Amino acid sequence: MIAIVVSRADSASAHIGERLLEVGNWEAREDDSLPDADGGGTYYRTAGFELREFDDLHIRLSDPVAAFDCDPAFLAFVSRHSGETGELLTAHVTGNFGGAEYGGEPESLARAAPGAEKRVVEALARHAPDGYEVGIECTHHGPTDVSAPSLFVELGSDEPQWEDPEAARAVARAVLDLRGTGANLSDGSEGRPRHVVGFGGGHYAPRFTRIVRETEWGVGHVGADWALADLGAPAANREVIDAAFERSRADHAVVDGDHPDLAAVVEDLGHRVVSETWVREVGDAPLPLVERLEAAIGPVDEGLRFGAVVDEAAEAVAAAGADGDVDAIGDAVRVRDLPTDLLARAQGLDADAAREAVESVAVAFDTEQGGTRAAESVAFATAPGTPGYEDLVEGLAAVLEAGYDAVEALPEQGAVVARETAFDPGLAAERGVPEGPAFGRLADGETVDVDGETVEPGDVSRTRTDRFPIDGDALD
Repeated sequence: MIAIVVSRADSASAHIGERLLEVGNWEAREDDSLPDADGGGTYYRTAGFELREFDDLHIRLSDPVAAFDCDPAFLAFVSRHSGETGELLTAHVTGNFGGAEYGGEPESLARAAPGAEKRVVEALARHAPDGYEVGIECTHHGPTDVSAPSLFVELGSDEPQWEDPEAARAVARAVLDLRGTGANLSDGSEGRPRHVVGFGGGHYAPRFTRIVRETEWGVGHVGADWALADLGAPAANREVIDAAFERSRADHAVVDGDHPDLAAVVEDLGHRVVSETWVREVGDAPLPLVERLEAAIGPVDEGLRFGAVVDEAAEAVAAAGADGDVDAIGDAVRVRDLPTDLLARAQGLDADAAREAVESVAVAFDTEQGGTRAAESVAFATAPGTPGYEDLVEGLAAVLEAGYDAVEALPEQGAVVARETAFDPGLAAERGVPEGPAFGRLADGETVDVDGETVEPGDVSRTRTDRFPIDGDALD
């Protein structure tokens, strides 16, 4: 059950509440145990939701969970957003990294609902009227003492938007699209859910909005630059920083900007600072497998990338019944050196095709030049029927065919052999062919006459053979 909190003191909240009752199939019920001002009186139920109205502003409420006739998975506060930001639909979780000017307790963070925030932002983007932007905000106000995970879903940013029926209906539909979901992105079976804590950046958190909207990860608490300044020295406020992870059910942080003291405290607390690139590249790859591959090949931020076979390796780990077990993960993948000369030649002919040849058969592989070129190592899945080193060699050899007349993998010789027959200007000169158009015609495969003698292209061509070492044993 999802609890929806409507504030009568907030015109936008009341408007969204009206639209919720309009678009949902609700049953009105009565609760005489509580005053009407505190969520009692008439309240509403529909499949998966309970909606109650309160007189106070949301930020002044003290744990409204107690008013609901259910044990909610999370609370959704439907609210106005106030600012000079025009037509804007936002979501965020609540709390205060420093003072408590806008409700809640100072240096206190509510239980976040990163999964619900991600899903409602996706729904807001689907339903938003033309002209409305969609994003998330940083953590910046109360309430902080909510006994269930919670988030705000907001309509902004001034009276014209608060009164806009289409925008209010969009927020209502987005909230109802949360039916059947929970506060988190997963059940946490592999440890923490796929959540990050955000530090740094502006109030409207563009980096963290990108993570929410464009990756498989959710974002919990976000301490913007101004909130970190309000917090003070990280070393003196370790408890608040650690609470951001505990309250977000997160083990990873993304830091926007230069905050070395904060990053050091995060790492010292046992959490990991990662980049937006890391979040994007890891995607939905199993985190224990990612950890193993980073240890074997190198960090994502230094070039590790994931291939098309990562799911097969994940399935092998799951089948072993040991999610996160080092031996099971090690048995699921095998790391080999890439055939460097063969790879380099293929990249010289077609860099994109060469990278695709590696990516299509790999669980993961090392890269250079900003992740554009494969380099050094590759991890293969060991499960039966999955591609391996032989498929890699075949793929790279196929790329070579664009530049050679014949390409052949010879495992018994430990090499890929490529042959090219090409016009040799030196041989042409020896046959008395003058430089110029005659050279061009011979190079194009045409015969020429020189002083009454016919010169065939084959007479002035040489065959070049290039050998590219491979691991012949891996092809057996």
